[in-house]
Amino acid sequence: MEYARLLRQRPVLVLWLARSLSALGDRLYAMAVMWSVWAGTGSASLTGLVALLESLPYVVLGAAGRRVVARFSSYGALSAVDALRAGVAVALPFVWSPDALGTAVVLAGVLLLGVLGALFDPNFEALVPTLGRPGQVQSVTGLFDLTSRVARITGHACAGALLLVFSRIELFACVGAAFAVSAAALGGLARRLPPPPPAGCDGERPSVRVMTLVRDHPGIGMAIGVHGVLPFCAAATTIGLPALLAGGPGAGAGAFGLITAVSGIGALIGNPVAGALRPRAWLAVCCAAWAADGLATACMAAAGSVPALGLLCLLSGLAAPLGTVTMRARLGTYAPAERLRLMAVEHTATRTGSVTAILLLPPLVDVSPSGAFLAAGAVVVLLTAAVGLLSPRITRRERTAAAHAAGPAGGRHRAPGPPRIGLPRARSAGRARAGAGVSGPAGRAGPPPR
Repeated sequence: MEYARLLRQRPVLVLWLARSLSALGDRLYAMAVMWSVWAGTGSASLTGLVALLESLPYVVLGAAGRRVVARFSSYGALSAVDALRAGVAVALPFVWSPDALGTAVVLAGVLLLGVLGALFDPNFEALVPTLGRPGQVQSVTGLFDLTSRVARITGHACAGALLLVFSRIELFACVGAAFAVSAAALGGLARRLPPPPPAGCDGERPSVRVMTLVRDHPGIGMAIGVHGVLPFCAAATTIGLPALLAGGPGAGAGAFGLITAVSGIGALIGNPVAGALRPRAWLAVCCAAWAADGLATACMAAAGSVPALGLLCLLSGLAAPLGTVTMRARLGTYAPAERLRLMAVEHTATRTGSVTAILLLPPLVDVSPSGAFLAAGAVVVLLTAAVGLLSPRITRRERTAAAHAAGPAGGRHRAPGPPRIGLPRARSAGRARAGAGVSGPAGRAGPPPR
């Protein structure tokens, strides 16, 4: 299995374990702080504010903080970020109190942890494709996507179990320990490995404009946009499933837990399948997978039994990683500056979709649980269908652009992949081979030297 071969490489194994602990720390912290705020204040609004403050920095930094994000594109910088997250997590229970001042301090801590997460996640994911050979980008991306899916499944269960055994201070200490171990692993890699490729080269600015990227590569821009509405399906299942089960045959906490577990099992099965794929029509694969996820969500509105809901959740869990891993593997083929910028935009779109779904779906669930599932699934299906119909034309356009960028026969050809933009390639005349074209400022072959 490709994942097993990748994990035999020590840097990949260490970084994978570090990411697993960091993602688990994220989940544990989110559950711990929301439970603490709810238990101390009894306010659903403040609990929702916690989730909003945790996601808001992703939106702000992704939209307007590209220069700040680009400063943390190294293992050493990410180690410092995780070390700071460990300190904040350990300090939170000591500064919290049920009065207004204590709650405000905790909310400020949540906002700070959100900022640190918004700096960590896109930079880490931009470094992942550099760990493998060019043909292993899909496998490496799938391997590290597995960490977030495992943390999403186990994080809530671990937090619940720890809350039964440990006090709030001890629980936050566990969160801090997960971040601290991740920081130590990243720091060790920073000393052992050569520095990763910089976000810019030859005097290029460390970040590029997203509108230029989307205009030159419309396929990846559309894929990020569709992926941004995918949280509607997850939010419908998380928020609306208890209401949909209420009053039905076999309804109860056991049925909810079973269906949630089945969805997680589907994601764990679908991830290795996605990591083994090497699709040429990558955008069509993404749209097909996300359309299946949306269709399964819409069909849950008409499911009349727990087995039917479980089967649909299994299909949703299988489809979601197939599209996400394929899209992120495509992002991994871009140059470092472009990759980092696109990773940040992808996180911005996903968090924006999550916040929008959290704000819009609960009132709809109160009115009609089945209507909420139907609306969430329909939005995803219609958008993916529209992009899927355009995908052949977009794919042909990108291949044509890549062929033109490679130059005529006899010139310097690039490896297949998305064309690079804004990357000057200065070469001395002495490096030009006799009879070959001289590379111009845009990387295209020019007339032969006289």
